Amino acid sequence: MGLLCGCFTGGTKRMTKEEERLASEEARQRAAEAAQKRQEQFDKSAAGRAARAQLQGMAKQAANSNKGEPVLKWQMG
Repeated sequence: MGLLCGCFTGGTKRMTKEEERLASEEARQRAAEAAQKRQEQFDKSAAGRAARAQLQGMAKQAANSNKGEPVLKWQMG
């Protein structure tokens, strides 16, 4: 109950541009740390390992496919 919203205080206390910039920078930093943590947890999970294996398989297939030959070959007759 001790917190008051700016709309109830008449808006007399406003954040300066520098305070807003610092708050925004801190929020971005916290969001980046949280995203990094989620990515690490995903990489350790079974779904993450499966996704990585699938991407590696796709990359290997793309590297070995058609080697300069046309994808569709026309045949006459």
